[in-house]
Amino acid sequence: MSPEHDDVPPATPPTVARTGALGPIGRGVAGEPASRKTVVSWAMWDWAMQPFNTVILTFVWIALYLTSRQFLDPAVRESGLLADGTYMNCNESQNMGSAYCQGLTDLSEWWGWANFAAGILILVLAPVLGQQADARGNKKKWLVGATIAIALVQFSLFFVEADPRYFWFGAFAVALGAVISEIGNVSYYAMLSEVSTPGTVGRISGLGWGMGYIGGVAALIVCIPVLFGLGQDNPLSYKLVAVICAVWTLVFSIPMFRNVPESPAYAEAEKVGLLRAYVVLGRNLAKLFRTNRPTFWFLLAAAVYRDGLAGVFAFGAVLAAQGFGFSFLEVIVFGLAANLVAGVSTIIAGRIDDAIGPRNLIVIALSGLVAMAFVVYLLRDLGTIVFWICGLLLCAFVGPAQAASRGLLTRLTPPSMQGEIFGLYATTGRVASFLSPLAWSLFLAWFGGIVYGVLGIAVILLIGLILLLFVKLPPHVRA
Repeated sequence: MSPEHDDVPPATPPTVARTGALGPIGRGVAGEPASRKTVVSWAMWDWAMQPFNTVILTFVWIALYLTSRQFLDPAVRESGLLADGTYMNCNESQNMGSAYCQGLTDLSEWWGWANFAAGILILVLAPVLGQQADARGNKKKWLVGATIAIALVQFSLFFVEADPRYFWFGAFAVALGAVISEIGNVSYYAMLSEVSTPGTVGRISGLGWGMGYIGGVAALIVCIPVLFGLGQDNPLSYKLVAVICAVWTLVFSIPMFRNVPESPAYAEAEKVGLLRAYVVLGRNLAKLFRTNRPTFWFLLAAAVYRDGLAGVFAFGAVLAAQGFGFSFLEVIVFGLAANLVAGVSTIIAGRIDDAIGPRNLIVIALSGLVAMAFVVYLLRDLGTIVFWICGLLLCAFVGPAQAASRGLLTRLTPPSMQGEIFGLYATTGRVASFLSPLAWSLFLAWFGGIVYGVLGIAVILLIGLILLLFVKLPPHVRA
């Protein structure tokens, strides 16, 4: 074996043959463990996609531009201007009922409904496209197509003007990008079983997530000169940032395009048309329930708590900027710190995953997330220091839970259904599905302030944790 394979343990015997899970994990195309170059190139896709997740969805474009006062009616915007030239803080109870704060709350709520609409598309498309990729052996083609499409979506954001009439164009463009991103994730996640072994699946999954978060730090640093050079109130700043993110996505996807082989077709996966794939999907889910029930129930639990995990990042910066009154600079610095903390904790957690098992790691992470979310709410009157401390702790738990979930599902899923099951995983695990945006919007509507949205996210995480505790894993996974 060539030296480049020396750092990857040889494939172990198929200890899970009786359950149908994992099977020849790590075999790659040539029947041997993937090389270091292939593994790193696979993980680089997380790095390539992170500007969309970090800069566009989370810390800059949505939080500081689309849901900001720039998209309010001018009269409503001016009503929030104070005598000292600053704008009122909507975290203060006396301001929550004002037209200005209600306008910002409406923008955040509408953004949640755009995510909800995107979730319907993910629900309809992701599972059957995963089934098609398994059957036809074209996961990489789907990944390449999704990468190019997400870059085009980011380019299109250049044309979103700072005007209320452009809000829905921007919201649905980003939501469509989230759909495309998840379609790409279906194939990307399913390829994890082909670049890892049973002994390395946790650390390789953690490597991908960790590189993604650290890539988010790098992308924010690259965008900072544009944001500060042109000014936070200059729409051109955000237009150029979107273009930078699009170029980043294309350039850093090249290693995956060049070095990761196309996935083979699985003989067990039935080749059918797109409409017929829904019938096959239903039949395979029924079979999964009969023959591999832990996978089925884990998908149900993950459907809940992964919505909460995604909600932490999807709405966290909006909560900081519009709820806790973070300044432009504070949001940028918090984004840098959050991604750095998440990246380092995820890479470390990948090794903990292999040592204590993914389920134990997920339980620890979810417990920490629920605790920190309630602390943010209970101590909200203390100001921004509470969000700084608890928000960074939230980020430290999110990445490990995400990576461990991906690794656990890989261990549970039959090899011929990796794409299809990860399609369901993508369907239920995104903020663009149902639970997080619904809980966020309802809590905003019930209590009339953005800060209360954190309670909705906490409830979703808590329900997911409880469901996970009832999932009974097979012996080979517990070991």
